[in-house]
Formats: sequence, structure tokens, C-alpha cells
Amino acid sequence: MALASTIAGQLLGAYSNIIIAIVVIVIVLWFLSSSLKIIKEYERAVIFRLGRLLGAKGPGLFFIIPFVDNFIKVDLRILTFDVPKQTVITRDNVTVAVDAVVYYRVFDPNKAITQVENFVVSTNLLAQTTLRDVLGQVQLDDLLTKREELNRKLQEILDVPTDPWGIKVTAVVIKDVSLPESLIKAIAGQAVAERERRSRVIIAMAEQEAAEKMGQAAEIYVKNPLAMKLREFQMITDVGVQKNLVLISVERGSMTNVAETAAIAKALDKKGDKT
Repeated sequence: MALASTIAGQLLGAYSNIIIAIVVIVIVLWFLSSSLKIIKEYERAVIFRLGRLLGAKGPGLFFIIPFVDNFIKVDLRILTFDVPKQTVITRDNVTVAVDAVVYYRVFDPNKAITQVENFVVSTNLLAQTTLRDVLGQVQLDDLLTKREELNRKLQEILDVPTDPWGIKVTAVVIKDVSLPESLIKAIAGQAVAERERRSRVIIAMAEQEAAEKMGQAAEIYVKNPLAMKLREFQMITDVGVQKNLVLISVERGSMTNVAETAAIAKALDKKGDKT
């Protein structure tokens, strides 16, 4: 009996040691799994120990103390968000709806976590108010034609208050400007009127140029009567191509012109008979 009791005691002690070892191993594994953290190349971990900022860690493997340290992941890549459509009254009192896209990135993870409660929401709200303020100071024509300049101005203005938050606004792009239906019709009518105006100006310029050329030709004909006569014969020949049409031009006091005209008329009669 004494031997059996001894053996039982030894087995119980061995089992207890095994259980204790297993418990220790489990605790160690849990501690390591809770302590070892891995973050990606484009991420940083902002660590707090008992509420105090330790700084940003990463990328790769780092350690924390369970129940003592906690951390917040911050993405360093360029992020985007859509600014919801904002109703804007332009400087010339036209109501339009404008939406935009903002591109930004975190360059200081510590500031992004400690200086503002939620940098994503704060940047979004700031972009909405800035969009209304800036576009409310411009004319409608500038809003429609100077998008790039306005985008650059919005980016510069947004970048100033977000800099203390560790946020860099890289770009702002105005996506769409929605105009009232009545204004769209007015702009379309204005475009049609502008095209008609340009058409009339072009026609008037053509008439002016033609008149100048004809005036120059008249001066040449006055200086050279023979050229005028040749031009007259050419016109008569061109007109005489028409069937059964005879054109006779006679200048008074000139028998030579009468003879010339008769010869032309005879030639035209023969040409008409052939046709």
C-alpha cells in the first residue's frame, strides 16, 4: 500500500508538472502573440503606453506590452474622398451644385492621431466649407472655364489648416458643375447667337475683301482700256454658251465696235446652230 501511494503521488506530481508546463507554454505563446505585431510597408503604428505617446513604429515587426500598450494603424498611402454636392451661389448670383474629389496623404502619423480626433472626417468637412467659400467668390464663367486654376487654389487653401494635423493635400479636382435648366437653355441660345454673329462677320469681311479686289481691278481696267475690252469679250463668250442666247453690245460713235460686235454675234449664231 505504501508503495502504491508513493507511485500515485509521483504520477500526480508528474501530471501536475505537465499541466503547469502546458499552462506556462500557453501563457508564453499568448504573450508573444499579443506582443509581436507586424505592419505593412505603407503603414505605421502609433503606440501609446498607459496613455502616453511613445511614437510611430514600423514597417515590419515590433513589440508591445499587453494591457499596457495599445496602438493605432495609420495608412501613409494617398487617400481620396468625394466631397458631396455643395450648393454654391457664385459671385454673379447664380446657384449651382458642385462636387469634387480630394487627394491627401498622412506625412506625420503622430500628429494625425494626436492633433485631430478623426483626420478623415475633419478633412472632409473642411473641404466642403472651403469649396463653398472659394467658389462663391468667382463668376460663373470662371467656374466653367478656369477649372485648373480653381483646383490649384482649393488645394493650396486646404493644405494650410491640414498641415498641423500631419496631412498633406496633394490635389483637389472639381468633378461636376450642375447648372439650372433655364440657365442651360440660356447658355445654348447664347452659343447659337455667337455662331451667327461670327458667320455674319465672316460674310461681311468676305464682301469687303471682294469689294476691295473689284475696286483694284476697276482701276486697272481704267488705266488699260484694251484689258477692259478683252474682259468684255470673255464675258460675252461665257454668256454665249447658253443655247439660243445672243448678246449684242454697241458703243455709240464707234463703227469698229459695231463691226466687232457683229462678228461676235455671227460666231455665236453658228455656235448656237451646232448645239
